[in-house]
Amino acid sequence: MDGICLINKPAGMTSFDVVYQVRKAAGIKSVGHTGTLDPQATGVLVVLLGRACKALPYLSGKTKEYIAELTLGTKTDTGDIWGKPLETRPEIKLEPGQIKAVLNSFLGVSMQLPPMVSAIKKDGRKLYEYAREGVEVEREKRPVEIIEIELLQVAASIRFRVVCSNGTYVRTLCEDIAEKLGTVGTMSSLIRTRACGYTLDQCQPLDEVKQGHFQLVSIYDGIASQYPLIEATPAQIPDIKNGKRLCLDSMEPVVGVVSGNQVLAMMERQEDGIYRCLRGLW
Repeated sequence: MDGICLINKPAGMTSFDVVYQVRKAAGIKSVGHTGTLDPQATGVLVVLLGRACKALPYLSGKTKEYIAELTLGTKTDTGDIWGKPLETRPEIKLEPGQIKAVLNSFLGVSMQLPPMVSAIKKDGRKLYEYAREGVEVEREKRPVEIIEIELLQVAASIRFRVVCSNGTYVRTLCEDIAEKLGTVGTMSSLIRTRACGYTLDQCQPLDEVKQGHFQLVSIYDGIASQYPLIEATPAQIPDIKNGKRLCLDSMEPVVGVVSGNQVLAMMERQEDGIYRCLRGLW
């Protein structure tokens, strides 16, 4: 079984839990995903099966969209409401205009400190492994980009939509927003509404997949949604499979080379105009 399975991840499961269930239902070992979603978060989880796993670097996309809720007045050790409270502050009165101004101040590229509960590795171990032991390690800030941010609702919490680059931690963004508002805060809900170009309404429930009902997107369609495609000639197919460089009628930096509805390889244009194979997908 080869293809892309779009799942609306339920709350209370890790992304690995979902992969395990998909692997079990599909009866194959080669299953992965394009980006971790927090255990308590819901929404788009892009799961790759079979040969699609080889295409992971080219199916991950560059941006994701979330709807998040920020609860003010409480700071926790995990940056979300499921963590241990570290600090509380009195309620403050804020006008929607103030909140919108602060949200807009995050537009563009900035440096963000990854949370200790992230899966980033430090000295061969994931940060959340240190966090479970109560150990905080030094980590470097990373560049992230906020492309769109929109205030949706102000009630008991602040609800907003954000489109951001891969590697952006929304829990950290929530804490930073609260700080700019003059208080502390924590993420109280997170829904991923778009990832790798796929939206929440394209996803199927995990329970359907567990029953063996797969609605797969083909590898061809997945690559075509993000890269231009070049049809290989019959004579070029053996050269592609032998890793030879090709002269292609394209000026694009990276292309998918296909034969019919099968993606054979991802190829990159060199300075001399000849394409070299980045990864074979046949």
